[in-house]
Amino acid sequence: QVQLVESGGGLVQPGGSLRLSCAASGFTFSESVMTWYRQAPGKEREMVAHIGFTGDATSYEHFAQGRFTISRDNAKDTVYLQMNNLKPEDTAVYYCRAVGSGFDYWGKGTLVTISS
Repeated sequence: QVQLVESGGGLVQPGGSLRLSCAASGFTFSESVMTWYRQAPGKEREMVAHIGFTGDATSYEHFAQGRFTISRDNAKDTVYLQMNNLKPEDTAVYYCRAVGSGFDYWGKGTLVTISS
């Protein structure tokens, strides 16, 4: 059974940090490109960052550069998103996605709320 389970969301004050995790099972994690997306209330889902098979190749959207870091641990079948200096506009449901040869899976998301 394929699963992508996000965790680590919550309520944080502006300027704070969170580390999101996405635990994968049921497919070959090490052969998948992993991507974090987010969807804010009333807005379309947007990409945040993605990471290649080995973790050497990463890419970030402009709003994430310098504040967010994507990483993966293939031994734990987990991808992470470290988010620093969080802003109210980062409030969203954050999703992870796994894409590989013949598969494309999404998690159900974890809610991140940035508010004082």
